[in-house]
Amino acid sequence: MSEPEVVREDTGSKARYVILTPEGEAELTLSILSESLVIADHTAVPKALEGKGYARALLERLLADARAEGFRIVPLCPYVNAQRAKHPEWAELFSV
Repeated sequence: MSEPEVVREDTGSKARYVILTPEGEAELTLSILSESLVIADHTAVPKALEGKGYARALLERLLADARAEGFRIVPLCPYVNAQRAKHPEWAELFSV
């Protein structure tokens, strides 16, 4: 399976990472507090897309952008927070 395409959509104080498929869309939503701090609000993957690694792909894009752009993430989303706890090597990207 090829890597899904993750698209970033920014709309002022909100943003999201989304993967569009014929079966639906998976998304990770953000609230932008400042140039240096964002809140990962929610990750949603439709039932038809579960188990395909889409949530992880969305999170990896968020982490890559945080590294590249120098912002930190507040992990309000339970999925993002659970992954953060499993990966101490990501600690510098989070504000908890």
